[in-house]
Amino acid sequence: MRTLVLALSVALAGCAVGPDFKPPDAVADARYTPGPQPERTASALGTAQTFVAGDVPQQWWTLFASPKLDETVGAALSASPTLRQASARLREAQENLNARTGATQLPRVDAKLSATRQQVDLNSVGISQIPSPGPFTLYNASVQVSYALDLFGGQRRELEGLQAAVDYQRYELEAARLSLAANVVTAAIREAGLRAQLADTEAIAEAQRRQLGIIAERLRVGGVARVDVQRQQAELAQTQALVPALRQQIDATQHQLAVYTGQTPAGAQLPAFRLDDMRLPETLPVSLPSELARRRPDIRAAEALLHQASADIGVATANLYPQITLTASGGTQDMRARDLFSHLNVWSLAAGVVQPVFHGGELRAQKRAKEAAYEQSLGAYQQAVLQGLQNVADTLRALDADAGTLQAREDNARQTRDTLAVVSEQYRLGGVSQLTLLDAERQSRQAALDLSQATATRLADSAALMQALGGGWE
Repeated sequence: MRTLVLALSVALAGCAVGPDFKPPDAVADARYTPGPQPERTASALGTAQTFVAGDVPQQWWTLFASPKLDETVGAALSASPTLRQASARLREAQENLNARTGATQLPRVDAKLSATRQQVDLNSVGISQIPSPGPFTLYNASVQVSYALDLFGGQRRELEGLQAAVDYQRYELEAARLSLAANVVTAAIREAGLRAQLADTEAIAEAQRRQLGIIAERLRVGGVARVDVQRQQAELAQTQALVPALRQQIDATQHQLAVYTGQTPAGAQLPAFRLDDMRLPETLPVSLPSELARRRPDIRAAEALLHQASADIGVATANLYPQITLTASGGTQDMRARDLFSHLNVWSLAAGVVQPVFHGGELRAQKRAKEAAYEQSLGAYQQAVLQGLQNVADTLRALDADAGTLQAREDNARQTRDTLAVVSEQYRLGGVSQLTLLDAERQSRQAALDLSQATATRLADSAALMQALGGGWE
């Protein structure tokens, strides 16, 4: 009686056993880096990037002002098999929740209809004065209703956990979208950088080839030693060896972009990306560290798993308490099928209480296991937050360093171009040899190659910052 009163009290209070989930506290840091957080990078190629407080736009890749890039990212988001898988997993989790909601929140009603052919032998029960009747058919029609009272909230905790599983799959879908967009942008920038390197490398090889021809002619007339020719041949061969590798990397990048956009490498229709087609974002929005956990879908996914682990503790706790099930049935039995639904002659009402008494410590061990699982999920969540903070801090420092590197590369490229202009004028006036002119041209090309690599790195790190900040998903 005391147990029943307690159960009714809990039911009326509408509470559920187990912990009520609360999201972990946000990070209290005001900045991402240990020292002063950069507010503006050095100016390189006429552009300085400024970091401002704000959220990343939802379609953040449009900040690069490249219609080709926008088109390719859009194609990937609409045709990627990876996103289709993630979307299907989300629908599966939602339908699992729907199924359990209907099974636990509403009574279960089952209708039954049967016909049984029977024979009764009265002699078998000691009645010999009355002749046994012949075989007959007994028709049955009934409806059974059952409902399990959720007195201690075990079912509510189960649904809470399933809803958290739905949230997890939703955040996983958003994380997949963010990762896919970032991968497309990074691959496009990589392809553009490789094309620039290929053009500069081929120009350097051409300059070295012309130098080799001049040195070989000077060897013929006895102006240089054979070792000078061999040295120039080695330099040319070394440069030429880079060309096939660069072309192979361009092809591999295009193949990867084809897969991202749901196309086969052989049949993909993709644009050719070049650095001149992309604009460096001058203003980069940076959210506060305290907001990062709400902005990054991977952190939200880890939080959803933590929520599910918390709900599982409630389910395991509810299993320690009584479970009450109500059942009712009503129907009819008749030997004439036409009269089967004319009256009700069979019915029943029942209530059952199951109170765990001794299970060898199984139920309490299961509860402790769920508590340990919660601690694991909490550690995974904290690790996800720390990893996210590290990603942002790393990219902020990388962008600051990229600007400095690019500035130095730009200065070097300008100096080699000025040197080439001076040497070209001297060569026109007959003051230097063609060999000296070709060497100045080679140095200028090498500086241009270094500048292209630094430019591509700065663009890629800008995209990495957008991804690290959560990519602006809603």
